Amino acid sequence: MKFQSSSPCGLCCTRIAGLNVSYGIEKILSEINLHVHCGELTVLIGPNGGGKTTLLKAILGEIPFEGELRFLDPKQESNRKPSIGYVPQKMEFDSDAPFCVIDLFASAMSSRPAWLGVSDNIRQRALSALERVKISHLLDRRIGTLSGGELQRALLALAIEPLPTLLLLDEPTAHVDRNGMELFYEIVTNLKHTQDLSILLVSHDLPLAARYADRIVLLDNKILAVGSPADVFGNTKTIEFFGKIEVPEYNSIKSFKYIDGEIHA
Repeated sequence: MKFQSSSPCGLCCTRIAGLNVSYGIEKILSEINLHVHCGELTVLIGPNGGGKTTLLKAILGEIPFEGELRFLDPKQESNRKPSIGYVPQKMEFDSDAPFCVIDLFASAMSSRPAWLGVSDNIRQRALSALERVKISHLLDRRIGTLSGGELQRALLALAIEPLPTLLLLDEPTAHVDRNGMELFYEIVTNLKHTQDLSILLVSHDLPLAARYADRIVLLDNKILAVGSPADVFGNTKTIEFFGKIEVPEYNSIKSFKYIDGEIHA
């Protein structure tokens, strides 16, 4: 496997500080402090009901929260809110509707109804985004004919056009077969390196998390552990929740080598 690299700077990050979410008197998330660094894949794990999706919704601004969310860039004079791309676990739609992948982009990028035609600019932007996730040939394919993996990659392409500073993925492979899961993680790894993205991914597939993540966060209403896959999967709390998870001596990310501006696996 070979990826073009943009040499991630490793300095910018999205900072989540003192984040709290409550429903009435019930506290769902308590004092979440986390830095999601550019050029890294941070995987969020934890038991059902532990607040993983709630954290993503808070970051997206879909639910109220207390705390601070900032994108820090040492090249900028001032900090700013991060621009966010998002891929949900599943998109609900009528599989018989005559709605194509290009229409998905057109509806997100323009207020003009897609049935009136798609501009050359939007078509080119959509094609470029789909090329990044290796499905440019599906530009005019009807959404209802896509496999689960193809649909998730189409949503991923939409989430990175325009390129965000933070990419949120909420169990993006939950309805994808094993080969599709592996391919999705490889594509995310490619994007992480070539586009210098900060990525926060919720996952219940712990072996894949152990293989691909740079950092793991164990969340159960509060952060119980954060660190490398080896550190977190060796943590007693993680073992209590999930049992023993085998962690490769060198996970897929750390096995990459930079040679002449390219990443080689």
